[in-house]
Amino acid sequence: MRNYLTGALALAALVGVSATTPVQAHEGVELLNPGFSFDGFLGRYDKAALARGFQVFHEVCSNCHSLNLVAYRNLSAVGLSEDEIKAVAAERQKQDGPADDGSYFQRPGRPADAYIAPFPNEKAAAATYGAAPPDLSLMAKARHNGPNYIYSLMLGFEDTPPEGVTVPDGKYYNKYFSPAISMPPPLSDDVVTFKDGTKATKEQEAKDVVTFLNWAAEPELDARKSLGLKVLGFLAVFTVLLYALKRQIWKDIHH
Repeated sequence: MRNYLTGALALAALVGVSATTPVQAHEGVELLNPGFSFDGFLGRYDKAALARGFQVFHEVCSNCHSLNLVAYRNLSAVGLSEDEIKAVAAERQKQDGPADDGSYFQRPGRPADAYIAPFPNEKAAAATYGAAPPDLSLMAKARHNGPNYIYSLMLGFEDTPPEGVTVPDGKYYNKYFSPAISMPPPLSDDVVTFKDGTKATKEQEAKDVVTFLNWAAEPELDARKSLGLKVLGFLAVFTVLLYALKRQIWKDIHH
């Protein structure tokens, strides 16, 4: 029993450390690690951070990036009411059809739609920005230590590159993305006004939107961790029962 509990605690500690320990970005630059609420074995999504993170995505990131694997109706999980979901969905037009005459038409978005992208296709996005901005649905899982990487990337822009680094015209220097990145700095202080009154520093905005993007990639995280704790609890009780049964069976046998 003691060995089992020791192993379980060691596993929990290992998971917690692996989720929060920073890794090295390119060229030995260490990633920033703000410490997210969902880090570690016992971590959970902060509902207020999810709501703020969606606000940052909706008002800033969604002007360039798509979120193709998240439906509007799923946003109830980040705190939006049914009426708010309908209003957010209706802000953009979606191509639908064919109609009875065979034509396609534009209509306002609906809760059942996937989050409507800002461009009709990748070529249109590439024509605007020089390269199509990536879909963010799974971005938090696209790299090892993805949340810390995204957070670092959004805060890693510098006006003056280090000596010896040349940034092509139309690109920006970011020490976490070599040699240069097409995306301009997306965040600044007070780029949004949080509905809950939280001060909108760019660090807060970055942390909250990363929380939202991690939810988009892993919405089942809370349920999975809760199930894991229940399984560990069941195994602990089962181990105690087996030990008691073993003592009962062998109590009359003397060595």
